[in-house]
Amino acid sequence: MVYARFFAVLVAVLAGAVAALATVDDPLVDCLSDDNSRRISGCSALIDTPGLPEEQRSLAHGMRALAYSLLGKFTEAIADYDVALKIRPDFPLALNNRAWAYYKLQRPSEGLADVERALALSPGSPYALDTRAHIRQALGDTDAAFNDYDLAMRTGGEPIVKMYQCGLRAQGLYFGPLDGVYSQTLSQAMRTCAGNRQCDPLPPDSDCRPEVS
Repeated sequence: MVYARFFAVLVAVLAGAVAALATVDDPLVDCLSDDNSRRISGCSALIDTPGLPEEQRSLAHGMRALAYSLLGKFTEAIADYDVALKIRPDFPLALNNRAWAYYKLQRPSEGLADVERALALSPGSPYALDTRAHIRQALGDTDAAFNDYDLAMRTGGEPIVKMYQCGLRAQGLYFGPLDGVYSQTLSQAMRTCAGNRQCDPLPPDSDCRPEVS
């Protein structure tokens, strides 16, 4: 699952760039915007700023990549994640999101090393576990995929459980309440989904998702 917990980090880390950007029309604000077009233009302005510290440049590439990913431009996203990770190889959010971009491009095996590294840096992240589950499911590793979905719900708690309840209901596999409670019924529905490469337990309706994507 692509996720956007760049915001709090960027606000803190990129804030130091504001003084250096006084001649540009609020690129930091645009880079942090919820509007993907503004995000791309703002982050591009940050990236092109002479003297921008490398950590801030890495984060700006990561945010622009996120915008591309959310627009379905996964090839462009990977190019930006490549730069972000060349600058900062231990960037778990970029690692996870690049893995997701590979998955969305139907190149799941290429994303496996990234998500494994993301989980090594951020153990128990439900979002990285979801990404690895999708990759394993796409590769036909049903048991491992289910185990990752299961662990994502156990570590992520109510928001993640409810998200999967919504998604599995949309797949016609779960008919229980959308209450965020991990039940045996939900577990069985997830196991069925994990065994079908065409089944995605993520809901199509963003209202059912946590504020991460």
